[in-house]
Amino acid sequence: MLTILGFVMIATFLVLIMMKKVSPIAALVLIPALFCVLVGKGAHLGDYVIAGIGDLAPTAAMLMFAIVYFGVMIDVGLFDPIVRGILKFAKADPVRIVVGTAVLAAIVSLDGDGSTTFMITVSAMYPLYKRLKMSLVVMTGVAATANGVMNTLPWGGPTARAATALKLDASDIFVPMIPALAVGLVFVVLLAYVLGRRERKRLGYLSLDDVTVTETVEEKVLVGAGGGSGKDGKAATGGGDHTPSSYEDEDEDGETFSGLDPHRATLRPRLYWFNALLTVTLLTAMIMEWLPIPVLFILAAALALTVNYPHMPDQKARIAAHAENVLNVSGMVFAAAVFTGVLQGTGMVDHMAKWVVGGIPDWMGPHMALVTGVLSIPFTYFMSNDGFYFGILPVLSEAGAAHGVSSLEIARASLVGQPLHMSSPLVPAVYVLVGMAKVEFGDHTRFTVKWAALTALVVLGAGLLFGIL
Repeated sequence: MLTILGFVMIATFLVLIMMKKVSPIAALVLIPALFCVLVGKGAHLGDYVIAGIGDLAPTAAMLMFAIVYFGVMIDVGLFDPIVRGILKFAKADPVRIVVGTAVLAAIVSLDGDGSTTFMITVSAMYPLYKRLKMSLVVMTGVAATANGVMNTLPWGGPTARAATALKLDASDIFVPMIPALAVGLVFVVLLAYVLGRRERKRLGYLSLDDVTVTETVEEKVLVGAGGGSGKDGKAATGGGDHTPSSYEDEDEDGETFSGLDPHRATLRPRLYWFNALLTVTLLTAMIMEWLPIPVLFILAAALALTVNYPHMPDQKARIAAHAENVLNVSGMVFAAAVFTGVLQGTGMVDHMAKWVVGGIPDWMGPHMALVTGVLSIPFTYFMSNDGFYFGILPVLSEAGAAHGVSSLEIARASLVGQPLHMSSPLVPAVYVLVGMAKVEFGDHTRFTVKWAALTALVVLGAGLLFGIL
């Protein structure tokens, strides 16, 4: 019964948010609360929620201060050279813009943090998509899928979890998977090219002088209502009159479109190298694990605010400018804590895992790496990485060992589902992505799932072809 109710709860959640019947926050809270009562454990709902919040509180703290930190870095102009380079490459060609989105997301993903990737990518590309009336779900879908492939880096999380759960060395898992992951990344770029061609066919060859940001004519996009409702010129990062997304239509020569206002009052050009060094130090500390990531972002955000904006009113203005994103994301995280808390507390996730593993026929035993790769696609979407890697992966590894399949192969196969995982409603970073892009979560899900799942299957196929799995 718990197995059935678990699947029904997840299906109900996805259907309601994709049909836009309820907001994601409301769905994450009310649906699990209802099912907790249905399984007869309503009296324990408080315990489950508190446990879930306790598990996700460090993540919420990290995201809150990461948004503030990278928001300030965008404000002061740290990423302006990257933005200018991408915009110079992209020009007004939809194909180049979508490919540039994929490349930028992949590069920034090297820091191992999805929220950082999405903040920088959206800040750079959002103005072009809005100016040319391109589909914003194309941007969010490509960015999320590219980040999902790169999320397999040893410091990104899944590889470390797999290594910990199966008592293996992370490098032994990751390094042999590099060729398959490279194929996956190439596929994402090709996918971006195809989607860009579709956008070019819909919009035609454009010049930035052919369109204006103030037009309100409705246009058909790949996914309806994917464009959001935010006004041009208002901050994608939440903010006031001097936020980094106060876009300009032309540069000083009147020829190109700048994604970030080069004359915004928040710029701190004299502190550029300080901010660059601070960011490099922060990323190095994250990779080397000098301190817990939430602590690093709390310290870095405080230092960045103090040095760049020594006057209290300026600090308050910067915090206020990013408060909307902070509230939206932290709210989603704590709402997701209700969902995960009920799934785990009631035992539904355990019953679902045992049902799936128990349904694997004996003849599939020698092919447990393939089975693990296939199962990782839906499992890492419907549950947290912690739940999959610490709860299900050991069971799959034991099943594989009984048929002579090494735990290393099982661990590598478990990484296959990450392209889809990064669009899971249980991943806090995805709310940063859709929030900054002003895209409905249901629109993003409906558009992205098929492409992300296909990318995961490409990685799985490449792993089998190269003999890695």
